[in-house]
Amino acid sequence: MPTETFEFQVEARQLLQLMIHSVYSNKDVFLRELVSNASDALDKLRLEKLWDDALDADVSDLHIDIDVDKDARTLTVRDNGIGMSYDEVGRLIGTIANSGTAKFLQELQEAKDAAGAEGLIGQFGVGFYAGFMVADEVTLLTRRAGESQGTRWTSRGEGTYTLETVDDAPQGTSVTLHLKPADPENQLHDYTSPWKIREIIKRYSDFITWPIRMVPESPATAGDGEGAPEPETLNSMKALWARPRDEVSDDEYHELYKHIGHDWREPLETIRLQAEGTFEYQALLFLPAHAPHDLFTRDSKRGVQLYVKRVFIMDDCEALLPPYLRFVKGVVDAADLSLNVSREILQQDRHIEMMRRRLTKKVLSTVKEMKTKDEERYGTFWREFGTVLKEGLVTDPENRDAILTVASFATTHHDTEPTTLKQYVERMKDGQEDIYYLTGESRQSIENSPHMEAFRDRGIEVLLLTDPVDEVWADAVGEYEGKKLRSVAKGQIDLDAKEEDASGDEREKQNEEYAGLLGWMKEQLDEDIKEVRLSSRLTVSPACVVSDAHDLTPALENMYRAMGQEVPRAKRILELNPGHQLVKGLNQAYKEREDHSQLAETAELLYGLAVLAEGGQPKEPARFVKLMAERLERAL
Repeated sequence: MPTETFEFQVEARQLLQLMIHSVYSNKDVFLRELVSNASDALDKLRLEKLWDDALDADVSDLHIDIDVDKDARTLTVRDNGIGMSYDEVGRLIGTIANSGTAKFLQELQEAKDAAGAEGLIGQFGVGFYAGFMVADEVTLLTRRAGESQGTRWTSRGEGTYTLETVDDAPQGTSVTLHLKPADPENQLHDYTSPWKIREIIKRYSDFITWPIRMVPESPATAGDGEGAPEPETLNSMKALWARPRDEVSDDEYHELYKHIGHDWREPLETIRLQAEGTFEYQALLFLPAHAPHDLFTRDSKRGVQLYVKRVFIMDDCEALLPPYLRFVKGVVDAADLSLNVSREILQQDRHIEMMRRRLTKKVLSTVKEMKTKDEERYGTFWREFGTVLKEGLVTDPENRDAILTVASFATTHHDTEPTTLKQYVERMKDGQEDIYYLTGESRQSIENSPHMEAFRDRGIEVLLLTDPVDEVWADAVGEYEGKKLRSVAKGQIDLDAKEEDASGDEREKQNEEYAGLLGWMKEQLDEDIKEVRLSSRLTVSPACVVSDAHDLTPALENMYRAMGQEVPRAKRILELNPGHQLVKGLNQAYKEREDHSQLAETAELLYGLAVLAEGGQPKEPARFVKLMAERLERAL
C-alpha cells in the first residue's frame, strides 16, 4: 500500500505544539512513558495468549529493548508485545486520547504551576506524545500479534502524520525518536548517553516486571574473536509489594503508583496489606491526591491490577473493590488463584469476595486514620473523593457505619469548616430529637431557602448537602446513633411543639381563621398540590412547597428519570405563613369578596413564587411571567 498522509484533530495539533514547545520542566519522563506503554503491551500479549492458545505469537522471551545510535542521534524503545493493527494505529495514535483531549487542553491551560501541568499528561493517555519534547521526528513501527503485516507511523509533530503498511515488521512495537540537539540549560539532556538512560530507568522503571535491556556502550573487538556483547538488563524487576517495607523507599512506591495510575503526581497515601493463612495474597494500594477526569463517567477505568504468583492477569479488576472505591489504584497479588481466570469467574469466586471485603475495610480504616492524625490530608481526600465515597452509603450497607464515621458535611454551624454526624449530635440542643438536613445545588441556595427560616431563627443546626447522591443516601441511611435524619423540606416540622411555653391554642385559632382560604386554594391548585396548610417553618417568606414525609423530592424524581427509571410525579404540599402580610391580605380578600376569579390568579402566583424560592420552575413559565407583569402594571 502507498504511504498515506493524514491530519491530526485540531485539539491534537494544539497538544503537539504544547509538547514540542514543552511546558514540562522534567523532560526525562518521556522515557518512563514509552517504557510504561511497552510494559502494558507485553502484559496484554501474555494475557491474550493465556486466553487464546491458538494465537500465533511468540511469548517465550517477552522484553523491552532500548537502542541508541549516537551518530544518527536516535533512541529506540522496542517491545515484542501485543502490537497494533493498521486501523488501531490510525484510531489510537492519530486522534490522541480520543474524547479526553479537549478536557486535557482545558485543564492544562488552567494549571497554576508546572507541577500541576506535569500531573495531567499521564491521566489523559497521551504519554506517547511526550516523545515530542525531545525529538524532532517520531517513527512508530508495529505489528499486531497474529497478523502478517505491520504498520509504520511517522510524524514531525507539524499537524500531519503518515501511515504505510510494511511486510517485514517484527511482532510488537518500536518507537524511534530522532533526537533534538542536547540543551542542558533547558533540561534537554543527551539521551544517547547510556549512563543517562540507566539513571532514568533506575529512577522511574526499576520495578517493571519485564526485563529492560540495552547493549553495553563498548562492544567487544573483532580481534578478540568474540561476537557482539550481550545486552544487559537495566531494571531489577522486583515486585515492590513482595519486598519488606524497610527495603523499599517512598520514592519507589510513588514511581509504581505513577506507572499504574498514569499520574505524574505523588499519591496521597500508600496502603500495604499482606494476608496469610488458608488464602494468601499481598496488596499495595494507593489513594490519589486528585480525582481522575473520568471518575463519574460510565466507562471509567478501575485502578486495581490483579496478579497471580507475580504474573499479571488483569488491568482493571472490578471484583476487587466496590464501585465507590473506583479511584483507588494499586496491585493485588494472589497466591492461590488459577492463571486462566476470567472476569465472570472472579465475580463468583469466594476468595475474591474475601479479598474484596478485607481490602474495602482496609481502605476505609486508612481514611479514618488519616482523619484522626492528619486533617489537612484528610481534607484533600474528602474534597476530591467524598462525593463518590458517599455512594457506598447506598450500595454497601455492611460498611455504612465505617463510611459515616469518615464522612463530613457542610453545616450552618460554621461557614467553612465541615462537620461529622458525631460532632452534630454532640451539639444538638436540649430536646432536639432529629438530625436536620437540606439538599440543594449550592450552599448559598440552601441557606437562602425559605425552609431554613425557622431553623435559623431558633439557632438549630442544619446539614447543607449539595451533592446529587445526598438525596439518595440520606433516605437510605435513615438514622445515626438513634437520631433520625430529617429533611427540613419534607413532612410536618413543628419546632414550636418542642418549646415548653408553646401554646396550641394560637395554632388552633389560626387554623380556624384560615380554614376557608386553605380549602379554596386546594381546589384551585388541585392539579399540582395535595394539600394547603399553615406553616411552622416560615418566618419571612409568604409560602413554601414541601414534600410529604415518604414522597420522593423533585430532585430525586429527576435523578431516577435521568437513569431511565419512570417514577410517578408526586403532588406536593403548599405551606402558607400566617404571619405574612400577603397571606393575611389574601385571607381577608377571600372572606370579603364574592368573586374570587382574581384571587385565583393570586393563589397561582403565590404557588409559583414558592416553587421558584426552592430553585424549581413554574409549570408554565410564560403564563407565570404574564400574570406577574399584569400585577406589577396594576400596582404602578
